[in-house]
Amino acid sequence: MADFGRAWFVLAKAGIAAPLLRELLDLHGTAEGVARLTARELQRSGLAEAAQKAIRNPDEAAIEADLEWLSQAENHIVHPQSEFWPELFSQIPDAPTLLYVRGERETLHLPALAIVGSRNPTRGGMLNAYEFARHLGGAGFCIVSGLAQGIDTAAHKGALDANAKTIGVLGHGIDRVYPAHNHDLAHRIAGHGVLLSEYPLGTHPRREHFPQRNRLISGLSLGTLVAEAARRSGSLITARLAAEQGREVFAIPGSIHNALSRGCHQLIRQGAKLVESADDIVSELGPLVAHLMQNSRTQENLSMPPEAPPQHDEEYEKLISALGHDPATVDELSRQSGLTIGQVSSMLLILELEGKIEALNSGQYASLKEKLQA
Repeated sequence: MADFGRAWFVLAKAGIAAPLLRELLDLHGTAEGVARLTARELQRSGLAEAAQKAIRNPDEAAIEADLEWLSQAENHIVHPQSEFWPELFSQIPDAPTLLYVRGERETLHLPALAIVGSRNPTRGGMLNAYEFARHLGGAGFCIVSGLAQGIDTAAHKGALDANAKTIGVLGHGIDRVYPAHNHDLAHRIAGHGVLLSEYPLGTHPRREHFPQRNRLISGLSLGTLVAEAARRSGSLITARLAAEQGREVFAIPGSIHNALSRGCHQLIRQGAKLVESADDIVSELGPLVAHLMQNSRTQENLSMPPEAPPQHDEEYEKLISALGHDPATVDELSRQSGLTIGQVSSMLLILELEGKIEALNSGQYASLKEKLQA
């Protein structure tokens, strides 16, 4: 594991742009292959001089610290050749080289919705973010946000209170928590979802990091909901990035007298979908969930709503058979069925939306036998 992790840490610290990294991995096969390139080969690779130097003379002390962090059971690295790499990241040109992840890696394959907004919201804005997250989490969506105070905090708490998965995307090293008063919330997220960061350990939160991390919040998600935001809110950056990435953008309208509604109203004028209930989002994203599932199964069906999946074809039967009579986790179902974690996660969401299985508080899934037999 140490040697395996080391090569990825070397490449991550070299700051290689995602498109070039993909080319190098295609050409040399593995991170180890790229990290072992000679000085002459590095010169011919198209890498900037600084990146070449970082690969030839890596910061061994920093890498040892990373490897020590990685040795802890709940800590992981996820990279483009990992089975846990989010499929949606393949659709964005500026994907990170590496993710530092704490928690349940399989969460990264769940169909997700980002909920973002003001750091100083109104009481109504906080309540809306919480209730939308709780309802959508209960419907099977993973809730993505940035662990900031305000709307982000409410969204994470709503998902957790629905026993749903949630992802906190950080604008600093994963060994830190910002703001500090969200320390307990961060611990809860890592226990029922994941915390992730593209920044090296020890990286302090800086103003310029947060717009950069917003592309990951939107990039992980099928859609982004802006719950409440002023016209100059950083949440509008996330919404713009979501639109540029081809994702859906949703906004909750508010009073014309509320300055924190003006950002949402601006988004609606620009084409964001006005939503009044969480069901509006479920109905809008349902076909995209099915589309994501179909892509992972390399089939061609672009408009299958979740309430009408294929007639439980062979792969569904494998999954249902693997589930059997006893509850099981996504990892267990993947091993028993021979399906990938991504396939299992998407198919479980479809079955859950149909009411044919249920997600348990333990992170396991159980069949509702009478409905499976129907």
